[in-house]
Amino acid sequence: MTILKDILYKVPLEAVIGDTNTTVNAIHFDSRKVDSNDVFVAIKGTKSNGHDFIEPSIKKGASVIVCEELPKEHENGITYVQVQDSHKALAIMAANFYGNPSENLRLVGVTGTNGKTTIASLLYQLFTKAGFKVGLLSTVEIKVGEESFKTLHTTPDSLIINSYLKKMNEAGVEYCFMEVSSHGIAQHRTTALNFAGGIFTNLSHEHLDYHSSFAEYRDVKKRFFDELSPSAFALTNIDDKNGPVMLQNTKAKKVTYALKSYADYSAKILENEFSGLLLKINGQDVWTKLIGTFNAYNVLAIYAAAELLGLKTLESLKYISELQAVSGRFQYFISEGKVTAIVDYAHTPDALQNVLETINTIRTKNEELITVVGCGGDRDKTKRPKMGYIASALSTKVIFTSDNPRTEDPDKIVEEVEAGVEPQNFKKIMSITNRKQAIKTACQIAGKNDIILIAGKGHETYQEINGERFDFDDLKIVTEFLKELKK
Repeated sequence: MTILKDILYKVPLEAVIGDTNTTVNAIHFDSRKVDSNDVFVAIKGTKSNGHDFIEPSIKKGASVIVCEELPKEHENGITYVQVQDSHKALAIMAANFYGNPSENLRLVGVTGTNGKTTIASLLYQLFTKAGFKVGLLSTVEIKVGEESFKTLHTTPDSLIINSYLKKMNEAGVEYCFMEVSSHGIAQHRTTALNFAGGIFTNLSHEHLDYHSSFAEYRDVKKRFFDELSPSAFALTNIDDKNGPVMLQNTKAKKVTYALKSYADYSAKILENEFSGLLLKINGQDVWTKLIGTFNAYNVLAIYAAAELLGLKTLESLKYISELQAVSGRFQYFISEGKVTAIVDYAHTPDALQNVLETINTIRTKNEELITVVGCGGDRDKTKRPKMGYIASALSTKVIFTSDNPRTEDPDKIVEEVEAGVEPQNFKKIMSITNRKQAIKTACQIAGKNDIILIAGKGHETYQEINGERFDFDDLKIVTEFLKELKK
């Protein structure tokens, strides 16, 4: 039981009707979860408006309503709290309800278009190897020490975030690494969290179905750094033209990393092979099992963050050399028939280009590079022809297929991807909407030493079609087909 006025601490209030000394059991923004003596926070979402569910939540037992617009009629015995922004209020209330758990550990947020999962997950690995109890909030999973939980969103809602941070406090976690999405920042899910540092990776074409423009997308990312405290660090990739923008108004300690520009942390690629990377970081050589230029940036960010958090240089280098690839991020194996299969989450034009350029840098050009790729439904449509252009320009053969079509017609999505293919590349492409059949076809046409890239879904173990999720694991499927075909 918690007193309402305690969880409203620091929430900007417009009006209060009723008693704030009342005790409450829980906070919800989903009216279906409301029970007796709970707080219901009415949030205006993209698909529904929580204010439409105030009356049903009271019938289910809510004793407190937090909303942006007060109802015309007020129920007796109900406390109404009017706020300017329900998302922001929910975040502050969630932190207060769980005892502001982010203040009891060192929380580092990672934001940018690509690399968030890899950097957060590898920092979790590194600090675990260094002997610390560590937490992770990522697209792939949530971890409290060694205990693992499934996750559905890059940045979970404020209640979930704070509930897991509370679990981390109880488990004695000292460091937590967290992916921070633009949706999460825009919806104030990270408001009221105490970050020890923030890391910016890069910015490219993504989420323009949600943000009205690229400038808005960039500025939302920037807001995360604007809100960091003076005791935190802001670590940014200045090879990305948006990197310096992130530092413009931050009060945090400004730190930079780069492969091409002068920076506080710099690296040079000495070797780049399928077996890994040899890097020189600030004058020190380190070998990593991770592959490609994009991973050189990730490793550099990890090294810099580790040092900023107090790890010694030689200790960091030792653990970096032991790091394992993150699930669905350039995850590869070589079959008995010498076919290399790579599964990667690349679902943006920039990420797909990075992966294909990495493969082309490493391969001898005597083998075929067969790419299987699609685009998700109900998401930014403008990137689809760009994905088609990149895949067909940088591969020797391409199979366009379905990704997570969601509520869209997968055949139409494939047509929109095909629209980006230039005439000289028409002969390289084929379209097979059924993703399983597309992967099977790639395996059938692959010969010895050929490379198959299956892009877009990475770690996901499902395919989402018309609101339903069906079991689907790219890595498992390509492994089974290559074995079955004896390739």
